[in-house]
Amino acid sequence: MIGRIHSLESFGTVDGPGIRLVVFFQGCPMRCAYCHNPDTWELSGGEALSTKDILEVYNKNRSFYKDGGITATGGEPLMQIDFLTELFDKAHTEGIHTCLDTSGITYNDKNVETMKKFDRLMAATDLVLLDIKHINPDEHIKLTQQPNAPILAFCKYLESHNMPVWIRHVVIPGITDNEKYLEELGTFIGGLSNIKALDVLPYHTMGLSKYEKMGLPYPLTNVPALDKKDAVNAKEIILKGFRNRRSELLKEF
Repeated sequence: MIGRIHSLESFGTVDGPGIRLVVFFQGCPMRCAYCHNPDTWELSGGEALSTKDILEVYNKNRSFYKDGGITATGGEPLMQIDFLTELFDKAHTEGIHTCLDTSGITYNDKNVETMKKFDRLMAATDLVLLDIKHINPDEHIKLTQQPNAPILAFCKYLESHNMPVWIRHVVIPGITDNEKYLEELGTFIGGLSNIKALDVLPYHTMGLSKYEKMGLPYPLTNVPALDKKDAVNAKEIILKGFRNRRSELLKEF
């Protein structure tokens, strides 16, 4: 199969365990106000590559990836789920660890054919890095122009498949840097049994130059980058909600 790929990063160290080949997919239905890769939005962009092309790049440096693998990110890799599944299937055949970095926005449990595709993909996936943009439904739409219901449902689906998940959450001053929302996020993920890690990422403005180059207005022009200590504090609030929910579940048990 042929996919539309924005770029490949040969030695990724923050996109799953070990050193990884990171595959940036084209196409994304989200329009996150803080997105630093607007050049990945359009599915028609990037370069046409086959799964064989990508695995050849991996195998050229295979010795460096012995504790790593391949991570699919974007954009939104689920926009090209058939190509993604073929890539992960072939990777598994070669004993390569597979990691999916996604928002889960395309999940639709009302569509039988879509669910068959998700089931096939999960069978070839070892780890999911799940981006939860905002826990509040209304604020999520303001931030991303998409609802968060499919994403939260995807969380439950991953749990039902015993899929290991690392949660990722970007903390933005005045938007997600809010104690109520942070604790609600912690409460939600505390109710899931498959969460293995939590990455709280401070909002940055490094994508601004891309918007200027592409002639796009930057949605968060007046929002400053978040100080790292504020990200640490935000993580503690999320973990507070997480621990409280876990304690409640233990009492119920």
